[in-house]
Formats: sequence, C-alpha cells, structure tokens
Amino acid sequence: MKQNVVMKTQEATAYAGKIKAVQPRSAAAAMGVRGGDELLAINGQSCEDVIDVQFFSADSPLEILVRRDDQEIMLRGVRRYYQPLGLEFEHPTFDIDIRRCNNLCEFCFVLQMAPKMRRTLYIKDDDYRYSFLFGHFVTLTNLNAHDWDRIREQHLSPLYVSVHATDLEVRRRCLRNATAPDILSQLRELADLNFEVHTQLVITPGLNDGEIMRKSVHELAALWPTVRSISVVPVGLTKHHKYGKRANLPDEAAAVLDQCAAWQAEFRAQFGVGFVYPTDEWYLVADYAVPSIASYDGLALHENGLGMVRSFLDEWQTVRHNEISANTAISFAPRVSHITLVTATLFAPTLHQAAAEFAAHSGLTVDVIAIHNTRLGEGITVAGLMMAEDVIAQLIEQSADRPLGQVIVLPRIMFDHPDGVSLDDQSPKAVAMALNRPVALADQMGDVLDIVTGKGALVFEPDADLIRPIMREGGWAVEKYL
Repeated sequence: MKQNVVMKTQEATAYAGKIKAVQPRSAAAAMGVRGGDELLAINGQSCEDVIDVQFFSADSPLEILVRRDDQEIMLRGVRRYYQPLGLEFEHPTFDIDIRRCNNLCEFCFVLQMAPKMRRTLYIKDDDYRYSFLFGHFVTLTNLNAHDWDRIREQHLSPLYVSVHATDLEVRRRCLRNATAPDILSQLRELADLNFEVHTQLVITPGLNDGEIMRKSVHELAALWPTVRSISVVPVGLTKHHKYGKRANLPDEAAAVLDQCAAWQAEFRAQFGVGFVYPTDEWYLVADYAVPSIASYDGLALHENGLGMVRSFLDEWQTVRHNEISANTAISFAPRVSHITLVTATLFAPTLHQAAAEFAAHSGLTVDVIAIHNTRLGEGITVAGLMMAEDVIAQLIEQSADRPLGQVIVLPRIMFDHPDGVSLDDQSPKAVAMALNRPVALADQMGDVLDIVTGKGALVFEPDADLIRPIMREGGWAVEKYL
C-alpha cells in the first residue's frame, strides 16, 4: 500500500533524474511515480545516475522521493521479488553530461574529425558509467576517489577497458598522458574484487605492435579470469590525422591474424576459450576467411567489431535456405524488380557475393555500390561512418551509366543516432528526396528480403513523412544521450 507525503523543499538535492516514462504494472507505477517527475532519492540515498537507482532500489519496502510541480513528494510502497522498478529516464546520468577523456591519443577518432561538423562529434568521452551500462571502452585514467568507491561498493562489473599497451611508458605514449596510472595495477585491484573486465588493444604500426603487443597479450592473460577477453583492433586514421601514423597494411594484417591464431590455440588449451579476438576488419583487409561464430565463445562484442561479418553471413545462409530456396520468385510477391544495395568499401566484396546469390535465387536485379568517404578520407572504409552527401553524390554520378534500383538500401547503422541522422546530419528521407526514390534501411539480408516483399521494412518515401525509431541500443557513444 502506498503513501504520499507532500513536503516542503528543505535543501537542494545534489542530483535529480528526470523521469521520461513509468512502466505499467511496475513497482514505481504502483507507488504513484509519474512521467515528468524528478527522482531525488531512494530509501534516503541521493541518486546521481541510473546505476544508483538500480543499486538502492534493490531493497523492499521502498521510499522514493520525487519533485513534482516544485514540491517534494515521498512515495512509499513494496517491490515484489522480480518486479521491475519500471523507471525510464531522460538521461542515464542525471547531470546529463558525460565524463570527458583526459588523454590525447594520436589515434583518437575525435581528434581526427573533419571540421565544421556538429558540436558533439568533438567531445571525447571516457565515462566509466557508460562502460558498465552500455559496454563502452574507457581508459580508467580519469577516475577520482569517489569513482573508485562507487565501483567497489556497487561492484560495477563487467567493465570494458582500452589498454592499448600494458607497458606503462608505452601506454603513456599511446595515450599521450604522462601521468596515466599503471593499468596492470588497476586491473589487479579489480581482480581482487572478483570483477570481469573486457579489454581492447588498438594496434598502431610502430607504436604498440610487434613485441609490445605480445607483451600486452601475455600480461593480460596472466590476469585471467578477471580479464575475460582482448579485442585486437586496427587503428583507423582519417585524412585529418596530424601525427604521422599510418594504418596497418594487408601483409601486417595477415601477420596479426596469424599471431592471434597461435595465441588462441595456446589460450584454448589453458582457459578453454580463445581469449584474444581480432576484429572483423583484419580479416577483410588481409582477405582471410572470417572465423565461425563459435570461435567468439559467446562474447557479445559486436559493437566493437567482433563477429559482425560472420553473423551477417550466417543469417544470409539461414534466409537463403529457409525463406528463398524453399520458394519461387513468384511466391515472394516482390514489390520491386531492381534494388540497389549501398555500403562502404571494406564490406563491399562480402555484400557483392551475398547480393549475387540473392539475385540468382530471387530473380531480382540486385546492384551493390561501394561509397568512398570523401569527408574523412579513403582510409575510413566502414559503413557506420558513411556520409549522406557522399551517398547522394556518388549514386547520382553512377546513375549516369546505369539506372539505380527502384529502392535504395542503406546500412541502418549509418543513421544510428538519437535523431536518426548520419554523421553529416542528413536523414534517410533527405537522401530519398535527393535521389527521388524510396530509401530503405537494413542490417542483414533478411531485412533486404523484407524490403522487396514489403514485410515490416524500414522504408522512407521521398514524399511521405515516416517517424520510426532507427537507433538501437549501443548507438553513438557520445551523442546517444547528448
């Protein structure tokens, strides 16, 4: 049974979380919490973010202090076992801000951003709260005593940590931070607390590759099972890079893959898992076959580029066998006969193969067009960083030689932003209007099948307004909540 007690504000509360919505039949709904309320405290504890809300609401009965119409209201009730609290907040951190990075890594993508783009693209985020909540990789170089107390007390595990090098001096050079703490000491402290940590090494030729990389891998392996994985990531450099570094060449990518394969054999014998995992880009650059999904040992690190290509290929085989091969083209009742699939240059060969198979089995004409990134440079080859202006200009140019499809299919991840816009602030509808034909968004070939058959596809017409969510959990690290 709930009780509402209206109170005068006694003193300013340090944090206030704006409640966006309250889930029906949740504990908060039963207590009378409303969307628009500002959460001030739970069971007498001030809450500075959703982590505190989760932590302090674990007990029952509950007292929730909210601010409503300039009055503080105490709401009391009981939360049953397994009953959700049911609060959705405008921002996961109640100060709305995100913790800034205090490093100046030469390979930092923010420091290589093209000029005259939106403000938030120049914010360097390094927030341990986002690491715990959403799997963002952070360096642990900007933590104060209060942060460490929270990490310990609330057991904020797992964490995702950008290591780059375990050697202290090399890591400080990687971060361009002469006072960066010893990452091994920090990880050992987390080991003493029985934490789970996933790490990454962004490999830059001449900086942390070769023997430095070998040392890092084995020193991190010595911290198993606290350190559960190492993602090995190739450095990405835009044309605005100022520090004279370069990307990994195809033969270097092949060497990294061969070395990682040898390490995986070693670690599978020791730990039962591969432990060190090269991201997909290495395989595509070196022209190696991507490994099976089982080789990733169940890790959910797609956002870091692990296993996305294999998932795409496996999903396509399932769709091809179960939804296409068992039918004829006529039974699809396709709404179009010609589609154009658009991607960036790195993934284009893989998509070409799937598109050719799709065309052969469906009877449709399926084109693939690879887009070059002119704003960030030819070295940026991934779909998530494609610019709409490049898509529009290059498709118009190519249409002079070959007609475009009746529908243009773009990668959904290109618009994975709270406002559903690309890096250069263009919406899918804006692209549709510029090309004067429908634009559809897809992640996998099953989405393409839905597009041509009209089954729940995310399609934007040039002359129609469509408001549908595009972004999925784990979108843009900085801009998702800014």
